[in-house]
Amino acid sequence: MIEMVNRPYETAFEAHAIANPDVLCLSADLTSSCEIDKFRDNHPDQFLSLGMAEQNMLSFAGGLGLAGFRPFVHTFGVFLYRRPYDQLMASIAYPRRKVRLMGFLPGITTPGGMTHQAIEDISVMRSIPNMTILETGDATEVESICEAADSIDGPVYCRVLRGTVPRLFDTPIKVGQMRELSAGNDVLIVTSGITTEEALRAKSALEGAGVSIRHIHLNTIKPFYSAAMLDHITSVKHGVVTLENHVTEGGVGSLLAEIMADHGVGKRLIRLGLNDTYAHGGSRPYLMKYYGLDATALVGGVGQLLQQDLGISEDQLATARVEAVHSTQKAEGL
Repeated sequence: MIEMVNRPYETAFEAHAIANPDVLCLSADLTSSCEIDKFRDNHPDQFLSLGMAEQNMLSFAGGLGLAGFRPFVHTFGVFLYRRPYDQLMASIAYPRRKVRLMGFLPGITTPGGMTHQAIEDISVMRSIPNMTILETGDATEVESICEAADSIDGPVYCRVLRGTVPRLFDTPIKVGQMRELSAGNDVLIVTSGITTEEALRAKSALEGAGVSIRHIHLNTIKPFYSAAMLDHITSVKHGVVTLENHVTEGGVGSLLAEIMADHGVGKRLIRLGLNDTYAHGGSRPYLMKYYGLDATALVGGVGQLLQQDLGISEDQLATARVEAVHSTQKAEGL
């Protein structure tokens, strides 16, 4: 039975900010949606509401960084790079300010549709010099994301899970270190964020079908140290399958493609994710199935890599967790 942790970010951020008085909490009018409403009430001297004005908020955060503070900027991921892109570049990334951009609702973790779904954020942030990118995949990583982000000498963008989050790991994020979850030698599966849980659902069925799986979970997407990943790629016989909560262009799949191309690795790569499309609204399990981001899609991707029908039915996969569409904090699920 997987332990479920309710609002792990809320507790973790408060503990980190109390221990570090130069940490400031910034909100863009989504305070309860980003689980910092209790912090606002309990620690008003470290809390700043900038309103629904993200361009101003990022410029302001850059100024706070210049003044020696470490601002944690909280809003939905899309509002940290689409709307304020120029301010992100000029006020934060270029001068390497210690601004921590905490992006909630990554990918299709929201029913809010394209205006709220950060589906191309990794590709955008990867292209920005000086930017670090971290992604949480379980409650333990959410609980340790503040300390991990605050260890970086420069700006950091974090894809943060909220609400009730499963605990999959026993150890906190260590920046730059991937997690090896299984060490098979047929196929390498690389996942991040919510897709790691889907890969864990598929593992037993794949092994039952005679496929030896090596599974790597990423929480540090940039900077990425390719030597360790190259070792994993060369350790498997057939190739690599990536599964990500993101478009297939510019994300984890592209990262693996670049590594393999740069080092002349002659193995097949199957990239699974949103395929040149926006997502519509709906529950997370529905969207993951509809757009091919779930355990069933992963089994299909492994079969495509091996060029064979693995004969695995959906009822052979570990049971998916069913979550309510709507947030307990916001009736509209936002």
